[in-house]
Amino acid sequence: MNILHIKYAVEVANAGSINKASETLIIAQPNLSRAIKELEADLGITIFDRSSKGMVMTPDGEEFLGYGRKILELMDDVEKMYKSCIPVKQKFSISVPRASYISEAFAQFSNSISADPTQIFYKETNSKRAIQHILNADYKLGIIRYAANYEKYFKEMLEEKGLVHEMIGEFQYVLAMGQDSPLAQKETVCFKDLSNLIEIAHADPFVPSLPLAVVKKEELPDNVQRRIFVFERASQFDLLSGNPETFMWVSPLPEKLLIRYGLVQRVCPENRKIYRDVLIRKKDYKLTALDNKFISEVCISRRKAAALVHHG
Repeated sequence: MNILHIKYAVEVANAGSINKASETLIIAQPNLSRAIKELEADLGITIFDRSSKGMVMTPDGEEFLGYGRKILELMDDVEKMYKSCIPVKQKFSISVPRASYISEAFAQFSNSISADPTQIFYKETNSKRAIQHILNADYKLGIIRYAANYEKYFKEMLEEKGLVHEMIGEFQYVLAMGQDSPLAQKETVCFKDLSNLIEIAHADPFVPSLPLAVVKKEELPDNVQRRIFVFERASQFDLLSGNPETFMWVSPLPEKLLIRYGLVQRVCPENRKIYRDVLIRKKDYKLTALDNKFISEVCISRRKAAALVHHG
């Protein structure tokens, strides 16, 4: 294994294909492919799954490339120590749940980035991987989401791993659907109104120390018989706006997004479960100006989205 091979692997992950990465790196495609295979052989793992859609990171590959990016960043930092004429990069990295109010905050936060060199990583994922990114992949911040009744499990696990946690906000899920949905004609929605419809859902709930089957059973109640599991938010909203039989449980959505996708959101008084979004970081990590700016935008966006639900 050598540094050049790590750089190649990181670029393939960024580009999503050998072909695109070879153009960026200005290296012949067969040579790049051979270098990746040699790296996998040296490590004894599969970094990428090859398919007609491109190169997709495996779980082992995602973990390794987290270390790989850290190694490359450290090399850049060492080089800059001896080239003081080059400004030090502003850095910001965070893993978050698939929450629209957070992505709205990130968009606003991006407007505050100065003209100085900047490197930002924003990853939407589940709570387990957000924690792993801080512990193993050099992400500085994370936001995890859990139901309030699971708080004991999460607090014990976070303290065990040396992570500090601070609640950003708590909320109840609302229902999102397209404007043509039969649910959109109701002021409030009951569980029985959902039984013949199609739920759009995430497939990766996580609670430490509990079997996945137990968590899924509680998070995905049995009153709905048809589900489509989708990980990417834009595709979820395309489904909601394009199919009047679909609905989704979500944290309160920003007004801009409702307008953009032609969606409405409704309260379901029968769903009383409380969820919490919690900011996490290592105990010895000090928040930067960029970190504080992002956190401020998240709090503002959350309050606006919550007020929209409360005022109809």
